[in-house]
Amino acid sequence: STNGALSTVPVRDLGSTVIRQVLKRAAVAPEEVSEVIFGHVLAASVGAGVPYSAPAWSCRIIGRSGLQAVCLAAQSTRIGDSSTIVAGGMENMSKTPDLVHLTGIKIGEKPLTDRILCDGLTEAFHNYHMGIRAEHVGEQWQVSREDQAEGAVLSQHRTENAQKAGRLTEVKTDECPHHGSNIEAMSKLKPCFLMDGTGTVTPANASGMNDGAAAVVLMKKSEAGNCGLTPLGQIVSWAQAGAFMGIGPIPAIKQAVAKAGWSSEDVDVFEINEAFAALSVAVAKELGLNPEKVNTGGVIVLGHPLGASDCRILVTLLHALEQKGGHRGVAALSTRGGMGIAMCVQRG
Repeated sequence: STNGALSTVPVRDLGSTVIRQVLKRAAVAPEEVSEVIFGHVLAASVGAGVPYSAPAWSCRIIGRSGLQAVCLAAQSTRIGDSSTIVAGGMENMSKTPDLVHLTGIKIGEKPLTDRILCDGLTEAFHNYHMGIRAEHVGEQWQVSREDQAEGAVLSQHRTENAQKAGRLTEVKTDECPHHGSNIEAMSKLKPCFLMDGTGTVTPANASGMNDGAAAVVLMKKSEAGNCGLTPLGQIVSWAQAGAFMGIGPIPAIKQAVAKAGWSSEDVDVFEINEAFAALSVAVAKELGLNPEKVNTGGVIVLGHPLGASDCRILVTLLHALEQKGGHRGVAALSTRGGMGIAMCVQRG
């Protein structure tokens, strides 16, 4: 959580830590890495032992930086620009500095602007908070507060069950999950954004602000075979689509699944970003997805470090497929400004 256990860890160290770990688990030596691509919204490789000769850079797209980094890495390996790439995302929201705008100010005190709010949580064109858009989506897709509470409780329970089974335990004590969550307790919380009696978005059905990082190693299947490695999964397709903010996963999933030559019924597991329960419930509802196939436990429970969540969703998807014996999965997110991104992966 923000100002929690990871709050004092610089974002470069968060990134370096997951790069070291993902290379260790993949049995890939740092000197074999040819490129590092990381998503980072609010502000790594050298700290992980990757040589200075390997280029490393970050991409900044709010809501999809980490997964966009994976897409860029996949493109690079496919055309032969790089052979082994570490991709992912990192964010320390606790250490995000405030901003001073100098326009119109020559001397004297200068007002500070909350960078997380203005740069990460506010719609760029119409200047309203993401939570207001969640309210709009909930109204348009008829997602009631009760529906949102059910989605949030389900996410809490799935995360609780996974942690008790020894999964989702990379952090020794995760500060976000609330074991024993129930709808009755959630119903007592006041709405955060609309105070006129129509509001449905509360702290219980919205994601928090968090610190964290996630990473994956990408290479061609032939390269993995030469190295004696067994991949967790294969990237089959990905797609990006423009849409009203919050529902971008709907067209993105449709396009990615079509590019893969699949139907939604062929997919064993969906991991869809739930920055707000109203959004993930609306997406699943519009696509007609089986609730049992959607989310092992989403960002409402696990947290939403902006640059890292999307790669974390992909990592969760890969492990969920392995644990459930599934073969095909889809990771998807909505992004600020009105877009969506989705990626299809398969095991075996």
